[in-house]
Amino acid sequence: MASVGGKSFLDNLGKIYLMYTGGFIFFVIALAIAEQMGMSNKMIGYTYMFITIGLYAVIGISSRTAKISEYYVAGRSVPALFNGMATGSDWMSAASFIGMAGTIYGLGYDGLAYIMGWTGGYVLLAVFLGPYLRKFGQYTIPDFLGARYGGHAARWIGILAAITASFTYLIAQVTGVGIIMGRFLGLDFATGVFVGLGGILVCSMLGGMKAVTWTQVAQYIILIIAYLVPPVVMSQKVTGVPIPEIMYGQVLQKIDAKEKAINADPKEQQVMALWKEEAAKMDAKIKGLPATLDEGKKALDDKLAALPADAPAKDREAIQKSIKDYPQTPEAAKEKWTETKKKYEASSKPLKPYLQPFARLDMKNMLALTFCLMVGTAGLPHILMRYYTVPSVKEARISVGWSLFFIFLLYFTAPAYAAFARNEVLNNIIGLPIAQLPAWMANWGKVGLVTFKDINADGILQFYELTIGADAIVLAMPEIAGLPYVISGLVAAGGLAAALSTADGLLLTISNALSHDLYYKIVNPQASILRRLTISRTLLVIVALIAAYVATFKLTIIVELVAWAFSIAAASFFPALVMGIWDKRANKAGALAGMWAGFSICLFYMIGSRFYGVSWWGIKTISSGLFGIPLGFIVIYVVSRMTAPPSQELQEFVESVRIPKGASRAHAEH
Repeated sequence: MASVGGKSFLDNLGKIYLMYTGGFIFFVIALAIAEQMGMSNKMIGYTYMFITIGLYAVIGISSRTAKISEYYVAGRSVPALFNGMATGSDWMSAASFIGMAGTIYGLGYDGLAYIMGWTGGYVLLAVFLGPYLRKFGQYTIPDFLGARYGGHAARWIGILAAITASFTYLIAQVTGVGIIMGRFLGLDFATGVFVGLGGILVCSMLGGMKAVTWTQVAQYIILIIAYLVPPVVMSQKVTGVPIPEIMYGQVLQKIDAKEKAINADPKEQQVMALWKEEAAKMDAKIKGLPATLDEGKKALDDKLAALPADAPAKDREAIQKSIKDYPQTPEAAKEKWTETKKKYEASSKPLKPYLQPFARLDMKNMLALTFCLMVGTAGLPHILMRYYTVPSVKEARISVGWSLFFIFLLYFTAPAYAAFARNEVLNNIIGLPIAQLPAWMANWGKVGLVTFKDINADGILQFYELTIGADAIVLAMPEIAGLPYVISGLVAAGGLAAALSTADGLLLTISNALSHDLYYKIVNPQASILRRLTISRTLLVIVALIAAYVATFKLTIIVELVAWAFSIAAASFFPALVMGIWDKRANKAGALAGMWAGFSICLFYMIGSRFYGVSWWGIKTISSGLFGIPLGFIVIYVVSRMTAPPSQELQEFVESVRIPKGASRAHAEH
């Protein structure tokens, strides 16, 4: 294979990736035939994982480079079409691929906030940032801040915000890898995380952005095929037309009818009443703290002590796990039990219509979330870096359009995915005898994503007796729909591609912030190219190991952490980037004050609203950026007008950046 990124490779990009796509489709068909001939599910899972990760490894190793511009910005030689595809892959994180349809499954209409926010952000990118950042001609976002506002102070806050936002987002990707490895390879979660880590590192360690770009193009092809196949098959099965995006309206009518039947069912009402009693018991436990905590601990200890010596090992292990998971302090107990009480209360109320606007998120919180996700998308460093990799300003602008198209393919399908899954569960699972529940429920129960409790002990599964985690909907859809296991393996391979591609981009952002922006630009400007690349690769491995270690704790607020990453990026970067391009009067003092103000108030509200009961106008913690974004703009504008303006030369340069044509006058690259 020619060196990936070399002239012969670039000249034949279309042919190479067309052959790759055809080869992958042939591989899936071959596995389907092998399944019919008796190939085991486990072997199918292993084959998918090892073949796809092996492909990424070959591309990553073939893309190794010792050139700084190739390592940081892929030599600025990526055509717009393929940069759009790589950006789509970079963007299609585990949250988008695995979690978004599941979120819409649970939130219904209100889940559209995620689709509107995450796609709308690319419109902001195209209008306000992408082309102009390319014309500025730097390597990283802290690089832009340092060059635009002068000195190291702006670079410092850029480094801090880039690492904070990227690391919280990275943990979600590594968690997604652990879930996939655990379900489809039979590995425990922690082992799956570290096995997946190897797949992440082979894509990015040797070739940096050059390797990441070409593996992300390959990963996009796999993930989009994997995402589209199940809903297309389901649409054909349910409606007779294999176009889910235009046919799921029929399914929405079935969902609405079934929800009305559930609310009118006496058995369902009985279950709701029982959950209301459970919520009252939990409330009593919270009010009785700390005595109730001590009583609970003693009860578990007594239960373990009373266990006969010849009791099955699994019984002893189950009690020991309960003791380990039991809250250790009254504060921890209050938080955990309050969350449990909220779940019980939600299960004690009639089912809200799936199509009802603002049934689960009120209007102000839905709009606030949409706004934060839009601005956060336009401020995420690992996405903004992609627009440094194209050859020209024109290509950067076209690249944003292609990015939006490739993202649209998945996001346009997500509501249909959620609707077909919900219809399948409501009409074919709810009401079944417990003894006849399908095998997929037990399979996903092993990784903690599907649970059910026959609370009224009637032997029949009612709606509020079943809990399906958002992360299970996409991955379990082929099994829910009764499709061949080869499709389940395909979806898992797609989810893995989504998680790995985003993890690569995030890891590169963090290691570059530390090695290029901190070490080279601030600590040791005389460092050789070899030393800089060595440090970057070493830091990349260290950061990956730390993220994998943190992910093994299975943080219960992981979805919140992802939303936090968007708010941090939005409040920290977006005002300074937009003002840096569109306001020539914006200066160093204004940018520093604005970035610190936005970052600080966002962080304050996140922590305060999540842990200490702080609430401003009822805005939820996932939309904390709502306060930091406008504050950042206001502070930059006001402080810049109260202090000395930038040099005339810099002001003229800022004006030239906004001219669509012409070469960049940025500092020479090192």
